[in-house]
Amino acid sequence: MAVVTDQAAVPPAIDGIVDARARARRRMGAALVIALLAVAVAALATGPLAIAPADYPAVAQALMVRFGWIDPAAVDIARADQVKAAVLMDIRLPRLILGLMVGGVLGLSGAVLQGLFRNPLADPGLIGVSSGAALFAVAAIVLGHALVPALPDWAAAAIVPVAAFCGAIAATMLVWRLAGGAALDGAAGGQDMSLLLLAGVAISAIAAAGVGLFSYIGDDQQLRELTFWAMGGLGGARWGLIWAPAIAIAIAAWLLLPLARPLDAHALGDQDAYHLGIDGTRLRRRAVIGAALGVGAAVAVSGTISFVGLVVPHLVRLAVGPAHRGVLPLSVLAGAVLLVGADLPARLVAAPAELPIGIVTALIGGPYFIHLLRARIRGGGI
Repeated sequence: MAVVTDQAAVPPAIDGIVDARARARRRMGAALVIALLAVAVAALATGPLAIAPADYPAVAQALMVRFGWIDPAAVDIARADQVKAAVLMDIRLPRLILGLMVGGVLGLSGAVLQGLFRNPLADPGLIGVSSGAALFAVAAIVLGHALVPALPDWAAAAIVPVAAFCGAIAATMLVWRLAGGAALDGAAGGQDMSLLLLAGVAISAIAAAGVGLFSYIGDDQQLRELTFWAMGGLGGARWGLIWAPAIAIAIAAWLLLPLARPLDAHALGDQDAYHLGIDGTRLRRRAVIGAALGVGAAVAVSGTISFVGLVVPHLVRLAVGPAHRGVLPLSVLAGAVLLVGADLPARLVAAPAELPIGIVTALIGGPYFIHLLRARIRGGGI
């Protein structure tokens, strides 16, 4: 078989497509960075207590006094500016960081799972991660104080996030055991990934039944907490609670971002991927573990936030093409932009109260999901 080495033998049309997609990646990356900066500034400046541009110098000065960079005796800072600086530092900044982390890892996990299943309708919830986290979190809300009544306040506040994270990992491991041999360990060549999906659906159904049971036996206060947690939100962001999920999300990103080339080869089929040097079993294991770790950490601190992992990767893929070297990092940026942007109306529409952010993302993602289903039914090649 002859090997083509002449660059002139490469069709010019292919070079044009590659160049166009590279330009599209650069344009979208720049647009997302600008959008991220814009929503970040808006998230820090807007709210029931607005921080206008005219307030920035005084607020900055109050922050420098707080950090010990300026001697308090050398400046006269108004009480209102001190309050704004405290709101900015203790409430809005950790909320912004949490939104960036959760949105980014949900977008990244969705992109990886869509590539792994070769299905643009795949979502992190398919493998039971969100359902397992929800079951354990609900159990902690309803039973936590009765089981561990003597815990200090800081430990009591961490019960629900820790339980949710453990539930996500437990559900993933159970799905792995149920589907493991054929779908994950390569006994069937990895071709029957439907086993993993079916196992995820089964675990999700069982978890939903458990959530319903705990909701039935909970009191009014617990039911209110369950409702807001189930619909998702960033209102619980505090400096002391974001470091542990930040570490887990960083590990998940470290596992998932290098999978761009293996996922591109995986799209060709297991046989062709094997000839390209890609270990399908290792790819599946790393993708599922990374997605479970990232989504589990996200759900643990923000509750169940739907559709980010579905909508974001699909929109990115439409804009820049199917190559995962562009889809994965851009999905991180787009997920962060979407979640922080969705948090703005969630905080402002009913201020000083706030809507669960899951309602906003569902209003965005639900209609788009219907559009994807209609396109698939029509054979639109989504």
